Amino acid sequence: MIPLHRNLAFYQLLVASHAQLLGRPLVPETMPVLEAAEWLYERAPFAVLAHNTDPDPLFIYANKAAQRRFGYSWDEIIRLPSRLSAEAPNREERQQFLERVQRLGYEAGYKGVRVTKSGQRFIIEEATLWQLLDEEGKLHGQAVVIPRTRDF
Repeated sequence: MIPLHRNLAFYQLLVASHAQLLGRPLVPETMPVLEAAEWLYERAPFAVLAHNTDPDPLFIYANKAAQRRFGYSWDEIIRLPSRLSAEAPNREERQQFLERVQRLGYEAGYKGVRVTKSGQRFIIEEATLWQLLDEEGKLHGQAVVIPRTRDF
């Protein structure tokens, strides 16, 4: 099975749902698809993560910027329940944020505390979360862009 960071169908879902809901591109529009997919995973200057629709959603995608910030390898992060990216006291706030996104389709400007694999706390700023909806309107999960973080 092809990992999602190399799966062009998943890349298309990620960027098309972002463009549809937010009205702006996730990657530079002038890049060819293969180059843009690689750029988003390998070199994007912002973190991108996605989780699935399981009752306890698991991360299914994390670009290299996200892996570095959260301190996980690809194989580790794609097995991680996304709720564990926040400490227990912050999980209720995170859950309310996710529920707003389910109702509205996306939310921008989110700020919150997250935690690395080693337990270091950091703040995400100006995050945008959106629904991963395909052309038929089927929900595949949620994704987030985190343009800025800072140590706590």
